[in-house]
Parts: sequence; structure tokens; C-alpha cells
Amino acid sequence: MEAHTGDRLLMHGRTVGQHDRVAEIIEVLGAGGAPPYRVRHDDGHESVKSPGPDCVVRHTPARDDRR
Repeated sequence: MEAHTGDRLLMHGRTVGQHDRVAEIIEVLGAGGAPPYRVRHDDGHESVKSPGPDCVVRHTPARDDRR
């Protein structure tokens, strides 16, 4: 798994009725984009995650700063 600052971490619900959660990756703590990641959840709290098989990184499009 590889992520960059600004990407989103999608954490699938693991039991029936549990909703998926999405958090913004605000810091990559591993080498070369590897976990763990510091994430900010929708409610504003931050945590450190080492994602498992129930997580997916949603990459943000690269910004074009040449404009």
C-alpha cells in the first residue's frame, strides 16, 4: 500500500450495518509512502492508522501548479 499526503483512506465496515469511513491522510510516517499514516477523520479528530486488508487508498489527482 502506498499513499501520499492529501489522499483519502477508505475503511470498509467489517460487520453488517457498519458504514464505511473515510479519512484524509495528513502525514505519511513510513518510508516511500508506506504505512503508518496520520489521518484526519470527518469529525476533526486525528489518529495514526496502519491499514489492513479492509482499507483502500483513494489517490487524489495530481495538481498542475504550472498555471
